[in-house]
Amino acid sequence: MGIFDFLKGEFIDVIHWVDDTHDTMVWRFEREGHEIKYGAKLTVREGQAAVFVHEGQLADVFTPGLYMLETNNMPIMTTLQHWDHAFQSPFKSEVYFVDTTRFSDLKWGTKNPIICRDPEFGPVRLRAFGTYTIRVADPARFLTEIVGTDGEFTMDEISYQIRNIIVQEFSRVVAGSGIPVLDMAANTGDLGKLVAAEISGTLADYGLSMPELYIENISLPPAVEEAMDKRTQMGVLGDLGRYTQFSAAEAMTAAAQTPNSGMGAGMGMGMGMAMAQQMGQQFGTGAAGQPASPWGARP
Repeated sequence: MGIFDFLKGEFIDVIHWVDDTHDTMVWRFEREGHEIKYGAKLTVREGQAAVFVHEGQLADVFTPGLYMLETNNMPIMTTLQHWDHAFQSPFKSEVYFVDTTRFSDLKWGTKNPIICRDPEFGPVRLRAFGTYTIRVADPARFLTEIVGTDGEFTMDEISYQIRNIIVQEFSRVVAGSGIPVLDMAANTGDLGKLVAAEISGTLADYGLSMPELYIENISLPPAVEEAMDKRTQMGVLGDLGRYTQFSAAEAMTAAAQTPNSGMGAGMGMGMGMAMAQQMGQQFGTGAAGQPASPWGARP
């Protein structure tokens, strides 16, 4: 084996990435000197993209597939390097693998209450939380706008920024929706779609997209919830008089039917006195609103 064959074998033959972290968005293929053998095999798996950066300038972007790194497969790199078709020397370039799958079950929530005007309760403070899904839609833009030269970029490095964007747009959408607080629970699906649509423009500038956003809960301050509970109780108390009369009548009837029961006798006497009192009230007033005479109505 000659010295040139030995040096030729020292360069990279296969470039690929297998991720087992479940939160890495971008990973740089490491090689001392970033020297890549001309004609090396590049494997880009489903759910990935490979971005070549040459001398600080973004070059070619490869979608899923198997590639031979030659001039016909690297048009931008070939133009930057002024390669001809006979070029076969190693070249230096950074290769960044980008995970384009969905990162799901990510949490968001309002750190502080959101103040909005409710048509029924007036100014109220709301809290909300939920989950969302994010994915890289434009690997080249994501690399230039967010990642930079980070060799291993994870979801945690951008999740805080995305949560801030969600809360900002959620506050604006809720404040402008005009949906009463009592009806928001039935409209969380529509609110989530509105927030996701408003966020899409900002995320597109980062090279990201948000396929899903869910609002799991919208809550009020404890004082407002307590006031709402009292209001509900007042609604129930509106028919308390009829309910009390019905319950008392049922209890007295059951007690009166119990044989050899002193309570039953007492309850029966109570029922008789109550009935007599009601009859007296009905017959104690004449048709014209005057007290009735024991000898009959006045002529």
